[in-house]
Amino acid sequence: MIKLIVLDVDGCLTDGKITYTNDANEGKSFNIKDGLGISTWVKIGNQVAIITGRNSKIVERRAKELGVEHLFQGIKDKDRVLKELISSLHLSLEEVAAIGDDLNDFHMLNLVGKSFTPRNGSKEIKTIVDVVLSKNGGDGAVREMIDFLVDENGQREEFMAVWI
Repeated sequence: MIKLIVLDVDGCLTDGKITYTNDANEGKSFNIKDGLGISTWVKIGNQVAIITGRNSKIVERRAKELGVEHLFQGIKDKDRVLKELISSLHLSLEEVAAIGDDLNDFHMLNLVGKSFTPRNGSKEIKTIVDVVLSKNGGDGAVREMIDFLVDENGQREEFMAVWI
């Protein structure tokens, strides 16, 4: 049973585009269905971590909105951070699923019990993951992953009960 999902941001929670304004502010767009899936995953007693290579106040804000307790930004060695997190939560790698879209996610995706990439993930990542999703990053790929895991965990009734 998957108890923790690990999310990459750019290319998974977003479409991978970064928009800079003239005053050097950064913009990102998040899919609301991903957000509902993440917050519901948390409400039914599961955990979420974001491990991302970049630093962004926007990601910090989004994580807080969704109830994501474990946020790691500016991470170059994602698999090391993942191993430390799993140890601190007393989980096994088999209880963890992750989504990533490019080479900096390669080692992390090879560690976990179930690995995913969006439809537009890099070709190298597509060859190593368990599931290539039908949705692109930023277009509901994370929600598709969560729906897959909710069904695989046998938690669909619990998931629906949060809203019905």
